[in-house]
Parts: sequence; structure tokens; C-alpha cells
Amino acid sequence: MSRTFGAVIIGDEILSGKRQDKHFAKIAELLGARGLRLSWVEYLGDDRERLAATFKRTMAAGDVVFSCGGIGNTPDDHTRQAVAAALGVDLELHPEGFEELKVRFAGEEITDKRKLLVTFPAGVQIIPNPFNRIPGFMANDHYFVPGFPQMAHPMIEWALDSFYKDQFKAVDGMVEKAFLLTGPTAYESALLDLMERIVAEYPTLRLFSLPSLVGKERKHLELGVEGSPELVDQAMEAIRVEVERRGINWVWRP
Repeated sequence: MSRTFGAVIIGDEILSGKRQDKHFAKIAELLGARGLRLSWVEYLGDDRERLAATFKRTMAAGDVVFSCGGIGNTPDDHTRQAVAAALGVDLELHPEGFEELKVRFAGEEITDKRKLLVTFPAGVQIIPNPFNRIPGFMANDHYFVPGFPQMAHPMIEWALDSFYKDQFKAVDGMVEKAFLLTGPTAYESALLDLMERIVAEYPTLRLFSLPSLVGKERKHLELGVEGSPELVDQAMEAIRVEVERRGINWVWRP
């Protein structure tokens, strides 16, 4: 059974616009390179109660979730505590995480503040961090990594390659084709029946429709499908026949 992949991106600085998110596009890229798709993304501030409620909900849904940010040891980092609340467990010093910490700070004092970096919800497993050895953690198909892209992205890639290879799909051979439709009836609500028919007849394809506006005026509707070449060609021919029957103008999307 195929899994649903989502992302939670955390930080008041992102919501305020002080920093630009660099995780969404990269996670989508990492999934896409493995024939997978990011189904949803949520942006959340540094609000412990909201984070806990979100993780409780997404864990109950059974999704695979990559959460970026908020696992440090400063007062504005709430992810560890929120996950513990969602799981209904306490926080504890993680033994494997502590071993990583000792390697990271070899020859230096391991202070209580540094120990907080590997104080995680009880029962979780660690995610190795190739950048600086300070790990993230995982539980219930949720992967909690730092907000720094140079740390987070290799850790997410490790999780995908370690646990979800059975979900990977061949990328080679997949194609995407689309028409640009114009005319008085070239809008989504007028073509819902056609879209529903294509989805029903070609369930392995991904159908998409993207309207384009100039001001308040419709410019065109991009309508197409993605999947195996043979089925894509069949579906596009079925679309072409029907839009011509309805008097809708079409050109191939460049």
C-alpha cells in the first residue's frame, strides 16, 4: 500500500517572513527523485500546544511526516516537548544520542545544556546527523530534524532510503503532457465530468488542471495527466476528442 508523505515546517521566523523556507522544495525534490510525491505541508509557529495537537493528529492519520525545526535546546524550541505530549510520554536523555554527543564534544565538558540536545521523548530512535553528529529523532513514521537545511536534508534522505525503499517508483519512463484550452467553456467547473471520467478510466495516472488568469479574465486552462507514456497518450487522446466535441480550442502545452 502506498504511503502518504507530508511535511511540517516550524518556526516563527518563517511565518513572520524573516527567513525564507528552504525545506518544502527540497523535500518535494527528494521524494520526486524516488518516484514519490509530497501530499501536504503545514507551516507552524513555535507554539507547543499547537505542535502537540498537530503531531497527535498526523500520527493518528498514519502519514509519513518530516518535521523541520524546533529540536534545539533554546527556550523557543518546543518540538521535543510537543512530540512527548503527543505520544503521552516523558522526556529522557537518549543513551545512543548521548554517545553521539560525546563524540561531537570529545575532550569538552558535556554540560546539562548540551545534554538537552539529546533529551528526547521516551522510546524514540535517533536519526544520524552527518553534519555535526547531533542527532534528530523518529517515532511513528515521523522524523524530527533540525531547521538548518544542511543538516535536515541529508537526514531526511537517510530516512527515505533506510525505511521506504519499498515505496520507491521508477522515475524513468514517466511523462507529463497537457493541453492549453481556451474558449467560453474552457473552465474547470464546465469540465468536471470529463475530469472525473478520465480519473475513473485511468486510475494510475495523475490528472491536473491549472487555470490561468490575466486580471479577472481567463487566459487558458491547462489540463493534463502524468504517468506511464502509453496510458498518458490514451488519456490525452480521450481528452482531445471530448474538448473538440465541445468546441473548445486546444494547443499542446510547450
